[in-house]
Amino acid sequence: MTFAFDHMLAARVLLTLMTLGWSLGTVLADFNKTHATNPLWTPHARFHLVWQIVSYSGFGLLNLALIWWPGPLGLERLYLAALIGIIVYAAFFAALVTMPVYGGGAYDSNGYEPFDAPVPIIAKKWDVNITVFCVQLVILTASLVALTR
Repeated sequence: MTFAFDHMLAARVLLTLMTLGWSLGTVLADFNKTHATNPLWTPHARFHLVWQIVSYSGFGLLNLALIWWPGPLGLERLYLAALIGIIVYAAFFAALVTMPVYGGGAYDSNGYEPFDAPVPIIAKKWDVNITVFCVQLVILTASLVALTR
């Protein structure tokens, strides 16, 4: 008995998980008392965050349409969906690396604080955002591998 593996379906599922990570995940993680409605944040910072949340939601819907809408150029649409994810995650890591330039921080004491590392090899504490986005990069990479099969 042979096992048939649909690489396009695998890529679609992985790209969907990746897209939900930066779109729906942003809504769940940021539209609450630790971020968008946090009284300690300046009103203008909250405005920009809500703008980001709504934008990511819209782009997430667009990405899901690129991934699942039937029609021509299916492979090309999957690569475009992956590229959109690459842009989102590259922007996150660019903001992370350049925090010293603009005085940013990976977390606030009144937000999601780092948690004890399950394997404290690199650090004793892990940041929630960095951890989730690293996992999402693995999912994105797996989707690209599936696309190239």
